[in-house]
Amino acid sequence: MRRLIAQVAKFSVVGFAAFAIDYGVLMLLSQVLGMDPVVSAALSFVISVVFNYVASMRFVFRRRDDLSRGSELAIFVALSLVGLLLNEALMWAGVTILGKSALAVTVTKVCATGVVMIWNFLSRKRWLDAGE
Repeated sequence: MRRLIAQVAKFSVVGFAAFAIDYGVLMLLSQVLGMDPVVSAALSFVISVVFNYVASMRFVFRRRDDLSRGSELAIFVALSLVGLLLNEALMWAGVTILGKSALAVTVTKVCATGVVMIWNFLSRKRWLDAGE
């Protein structure tokens, strides 16, 4: 149980950093540059996935011996694409209901991040982690 708690803690630190990247790019694109928040969310999400892959596979999950790095990356990207679809659906719903103000985008993004974070941990633990 201690190992799982430590793993969740590491996942949370990496996730917080990825969120900071994701949120920072989202706000820059949508609020400063005036891009559509849903498009901005997709771009910021992809940028944060690159960071998340490197940090997660280095600090959070143990590599599986039966997966090559290429297979590992392909699985990570596939799982992240599901996360992206969840993120986009939730961002679309949130800005449709709440509007496109900075506060509305922030509230929507925080909620979407919570849902995607749960998906990311459970799916990566299942398909990428070598376990203990």
